[in-house]
Amino acid sequence: MTNIYIIRHGQDEDNANGILNGHRDMPLTEKWKEQAEQLAKKIKNAHIAFDKAYSSPLQRAYTTGKIITEALNRDAPEKLDILIERDFWMMTGKPIKDIEPLCSPNIIKSEIITYFLDPEGAETFPQLLERAKQALAYIQDKHKDENILITTHGDFGKMLYTTYYGLDRKDVLMNFHFGNSEILILSPDISADQAHMFLTQQYNH
Repeated sequence: MTNIYIIRHGQDEDNANGILNGHRDMPLTEKWKEQAEQLAKKIKNAHIAFDKAYSSPLQRAYTTGKIITEALNRDAPEKLDILIERDFWMMTGKPIKDIEPLCSPNIIKSEIITYFLDPEGAETFPQLLERAKQALAYIQDKHKDENILITTHGDFGKMLYTTYYGLDRKDVLMNFHFGNSEILILSPDISADQAHMFLTQQYNH
């Protein structure tokens, strides 16, 4: 049985400033380096050990993963391009408040986040879901009966969760949140509604 633990990176400078990051590669804020260290302590206290760690190549994810693996005396994460955040393309670097005026009516508006669906050049959620399926297939094929750590991003993490548990992506976007430095467990022994661990209640896009 393979258990996959997914961590969303800590808050980066774009998150703090209300900017859509996508593939922008901004560093973590100092506050969230500390949050990653606190998360590492929680993982250690829960006696969770990882056999292998992977990370998105973007520094906000890799730094988060490296802080955690160092605290647990494990090898640094291996960077996998397939774990990168959704490509926001024309929306990259724009203020979050611009989503509705620029992308309506093709948006999904939840209580916490407004998602754009298909602005020019951007990766769509069906495409993101397909990439998530490929990433999970790679991990599950390569690692049998191991605990795997993945450090990635908000939108992509949600699609990993969606595909693993066979959920409706629109329902997940409307009703599920994956905050900075939160961790999900994807496991045959855990139901979808039990996947959240160590909630932080941080609501960055």
